[in-house]
Amino acid sequence: MNDLSNYRRSYEKSELLETNIPEDPINLFNKWFHEMEAFEGGGEVNAMTVSTIGLDGFPKSRVVLLKKFSEEGFIFYTNYKSEKGKAIEQNPNVCLSFFWQEMERQVIIKGIAQKTSEIISDNYFDSRPEGSKLGAAVSNQSEVIPSRDFLEENLKNLEKEFEGKTISRPDFWGGYIVTPLQVEFWQGRPNRLHDRIRYTSQSDFSWKIERLSS
Repeated sequence: MNDLSNYRRSYEKSELLETNIPEDPINLFNKWFHEMEAFEGGGEVNAMTVSTIGLDGFPKSRVVLLKKFSEEGFIFYTNYKSEKGKAIEQNPNVCLSFFWQEMERQVIIKGIAQKTSEIISDNYFDSRPEGSKLGAAVSNQSEVIPSRDFLEENLKNLEKEFEGKTISRPDFWGGYIVTPLQVEFWQGRPNRLHDRIRYTSQSDFSWKIERLSS
């Protein structure tokens, strides 16, 4: 067995106090996102983990890319017939999480996922490179395939089919917007006494702000 009990580090880069946070979690998320974006060597700032409850009853998490966020919610794109798409169709309660190691921060978002409008999905699909469009169209995401060659051969056939033509968005591919119900911000602090601030949506559209024990 690999013993990792001595893996330790002290978190000392920042703090998260009630005196310096906005009333709206989206404003704080925006601030943290752009601070991380400006951090040298920060990698893909918009990489996030999406957790769903699968058709088999088990939770499953995978990393996808956040493509837009606003007061309305957080948008990502995928194949609607994929494992995550089928899971969301059955149970739209999802969790998004961001881990920004360089800033010693996490953001955990509980919310409800629903498909974006076709116009939003079309506009984003049209903005993608040609190769990404074909990749979305050719992949039966999450389905068992016989080999890598099978996938690449299908891509070659699709490239020939659409040579010189406009590639339209497949109806099985598009966006989800996650409307946040609860947003937790986690800032690493020394001695494992981390700062945790939770925003919970209220019926009057305000946000209840609470500090959680580390």
